[in-house]
Amino acid sequence: MAAAAAPDPLTPLLVAVPVVILACRAGAQLLKRLGQPPVVGEILVGILLGPSLLGWLWPDAQGWLFPASALPYIGVLGNVGLLVFMFLVGLELDLKSLRGNSRTAVAVSQAGIALPLVLGVLLALGMYGRFAPDGIGKLPFVLFIAVSMSITAFPVLARILTDRGLYRTRVGVLAMASAAVDDVTAWCLLAAVVAVTKSGSPMDALVTAGYAVGFAAVMFVAVRPLLARWAARAERRYADGVVLVVLFGGLSLSAYATDRIGVHALFGAFLFGVITPRGSRRIEVTAARMRAFAVPVLLPLFFVSTGLKTDIGLLGGSATQWLWAGAVLAVAVAGKWGGGTLAARLSGRDWRDSMSLGALMNCRGLTELIVLNIGLGLGVIGPELFTVLVLMALLTTAMTTPALTRIRKGVDEDLGQEPAGIGQDESVLQPARTR
Repeated sequence: MAAAAAPDPLTPLLVAVPVVILACRAGAQLLKRLGQPPVVGEILVGILLGPSLLGWLWPDAQGWLFPASALPYIGVLGNVGLLVFMFLVGLELDLKSLRGNSRTAVAVSQAGIALPLVLGVLLALGMYGRFAPDGIGKLPFVLFIAVSMSITAFPVLARILTDRGLYRTRVGVLAMASAAVDDVTAWCLLAAVVAVTKSGSPMDALVTAGYAVGFAAVMFVAVRPLLARWAARAERRYADGVVLVVLFGGLSLSAYATDRIGVHALFGAFLFGVITPRGSRRIEVTAARMRAFAVPVLLPLFFVSTGLKTDIGLLGGSATQWLWAGAVLAVAVAGKWGGGTLAARLSGRDWRDSMSLGALMNCRGLTELIVLNIGLGLGVIGPELFTVLVLMALLTTAMTTPALTRIRKGVDEDLGQEPAGIGQDESVLQPARTR
């Protein structure tokens, strides 16, 4: 008897994709009306479409909307959106914003990483016996939890500052500069954690790290100048379609290289964005087109893919589980908000600005979800802890705007003036349109 043909995944995808896109769009608009960044609504919609609500209330409907045959394709499309997103984050990460603010920015960013790392290590040591999956060593588990406590969502922070009219104020510029340094440092630390997790021995991890450093050096020393010369010619010779093919092909090959090295494909896409030349009209137009498709169409599939792995029911009615969830949230807030605030204060900022910087550095958004999905994919964390950390990412992102409103209540921001350290230079980071 002939084997039954596998179900065609295209048909369910034709239903699931528009439903997810429209639901995430509606959630983003609703939360935006409530003063929240759109990513909060998208994360929330992803959770609600998963087993935490839809799968709990109406499992047949969830099974029909997201059949097993379609799930791998939803994940792949969402990951393609993530690669483009990380390229755009790298492209928008212009470290010229450090001019005049480098000392404070480095202090705030490093304190906002060092304190969460220390607190995260202590937390992870206590959690290891209860939450670590079978077969996972203590070192990769502890390192991953420590790094996950240290994340700041650079694009979400930029969006909040832009929406509030703070982008070019002193606080806004310093927050962006601090987040830029934080982002680079955190991704380097995560790359090291991935190398340790994937490697069979410390020597293998060192070899992987050496390959990663060598690849980054080649990208900056050799590929970046070639891209700059090509971008200058592209202004006159090439159509926008050719530029799109080159940029997408470049980020894909860079992602493939870092994946083969043993870190993660997302690092390659991010690195390609960092080395891509700024100031080219062709590249700016092409990046805008990539953003216009990837962010509203592909990224929602990542949110729902994350939501399908998030099951609040796993925490159940156990008081112990919820106490651990509270401890994770407390450590996350104390590390990022507390570390950023103290560093800014010790750098000479007043308490209001210091608290504002700390609140902004505590914003995690989509960047944290990316990190958590990497950890779950590597098997470093299990579904229970993944759910706890997703809830932490959602709450810390949601509290940023209300906290900033409360801290800066009654402050006249002098929005029409140039911020300290910028002068007349217009080459600083443009407002991020990503999450």
